[in-house]
Amino acid sequence: MNSSSPTLVFPATAPTLLPVNGDTRQFPVRRIFCVGRNYLAHVRELQNTENEPPFFFQKQREMIVQHGATVRYPGLTNDFQHELELVVALHSGGLNIPVDTANQHIFGYAIGLDMTRRDRQNDMKRMQKPWEVSKSFEDSAPCGAITPVSQCGLLNSGGLRLHVNDQLRQSSDLNLLIWPIPKLIAALSEQVELAAGDLIYTGTPEGVGPVQRGDVLEAEFDGLSRLRVTIV
Repeated sequence: MNSSSPTLVFPATAPTLLPVNGDTRQFPVRRIFCVGRNYLAHVRELQNTENEPPFFFQKQREMIVQHGATVRYPGLTNDFQHELELVVALHSGGLNIPVDTANQHIFGYAIGLDMTRRDRQNDMKRMQKPWEVSKSFEDSAPCGAITPVSQCGLLNSGGLRLHVNDQLRQSSDLNLLIWPIPKLIAALSEQVELAAGDLIYTGTPEGVGPVQRGDVLEAEFDGLSRLRVTIV
């Protein structure tokens, strides 16, 4: 062992890796950022205020669940809900990124789910407290394989759909984002310094709703790998 290597009190956590379509290499996840209220119809279905600037919250990379795996129904809720989202994966970043250069930092895209304890979220809103208990918990960030920009191009439109037990629950188009992806990247980079490995969940369209143990969720975006998970 190299005498200059640090000695750890316990083994370091293994990296969280996502598959990359068309590549034997994997994408190492650094951080996960999610944006709230980025489709107008979803803002209205939850009776939230329109015309607000984007705001962000975080999940931990260990909360990722990959295609074909299971999502454990969490405690502390009686209203566990799905939120379908396009995920942006970054290969570089920085602080105060200009909107007109934001797309240069995108490595690729995936389809994801922002799983939510809706009842706890409503509680936190009423008490004006942070959302972590409703958004950041085990298995709360399912994410599919990443398709590089070199394969799919830069995305500003395209259909995204979620079926639960073969029933269509959510269906929309990326061109309906209130804050397009370059503006999201620029706004988030004013708050934190983005870097390679960061994921941005870009918001959910209308149609969010509850899931139960045994439900099978199938998420799709035109041209990307699908994501299937089962609630257990």
